[in-house]
Amino acid sequence: MSSLRARCPDCRTFTAVALGSGYECHRCGRSFGAGLVRVPRAWGDGGEAMAAAAHLELPYPDTGAVERDTLEEQSSALAAALPERPLVVGGCCCAHIGAVRGLAARGQRLGVVWLDAHGDLNTPETSPSGNLWGMPLRMLLDSGAVASADVALVGARNLDPGEAEYLARTGIDDSLERALAGVEGAYVALDLDVLDPGEAAMFMPEPDGPGLADVEAALAAVAATTPVVGTGVTGLLPDPRNVRVIARLLASVGL
Repeated sequence: MSSLRARCPDCRTFTAVALGSGYECHRCGRSFGAGLVRVPRAWGDGGEAMAAAAHLELPYPDTGAVERDTLEEQSSALAAALPERPLVVGGCCCAHIGAVRGLAARGQRLGVVWLDAHGDLNTPETSPSGNLWGMPLRMLLDSGAVASADVALVGARNLDPGEAEYLARTGIDDSLERALAGVEGAYVALDLDVLDPGEAAMFMPEPDGPGLADVEAALAAVAATTPVVGTGVTGLLPDPRNVRVIARLLASVGL
C-alpha cells in the first residue's frame, strides 16, 4: 500500500490521504499528525508477544505493515515506506533502525531521543544474550546514520558492562539540550519499558522507572526544542490498556 493513502481508524476505509506531514480522511474529515507503519517482528528469542503488539488498534491512519525475513531487509523496506511523518509501532526496538535510516536519508541533521530502560548498545561480541533487539542503537551509531553527539539515552537503568563502557567513551547521556543542539528535527524512539512497570504492560519491565507524567514532560521538552519528524513505539505487550498510555505519550509530541 502507498504511504500516501491509509486506512482511517474511524471509518475503517482507505480514505485517509497524506496532506503535508499528516493525513486527512476524505470521508469523515478528521486530521491526523502522523501515518502509522506496523513492524510486527522481534529479532531475538521469545519475542512473539512484542511482535503481536504491533497490531494494537491505535487512533492513527494505518499505512500498512513491514515484514521481512532479515533485519537488513526489514530496515531497508521500512526506510523506503515511511510516510512524511511516521509513527512506527513494533515489535522490538530494531524497528527504529529503518525509521532512523529513512529519516536521516532525507538530508536533515537528525537528533535521536532514545527512551529505554536498557541501552540497546551491545554488539554481537558484548551481548550476553545475542538478541538483536539489544543492539539497534549501536547499529545506528556504528553505521553513521546518527552521530553520538546528537543522541540522548533517557531512562536507562539496566546496562551491560560493554554498554556502560561505550557510553563513557562516547559521552552519550540523557541530556536533551546536548543532543538536540543544532539538529533540524528529532526522532523519538520510545520503548515502553522506560516507564515504571506499574504504568503499562511491557515486555522487559525494569523497576524504579519514571512515571507516565515524567515521560510526558520529557517528550514535551523534545517537541518544544525541535520538530519531531518521527516517532517509534516498541517493547510493549498486546494489552489493549496500552492504547491509552501510548495515546497520552504521543500527544506530548504533538501527535
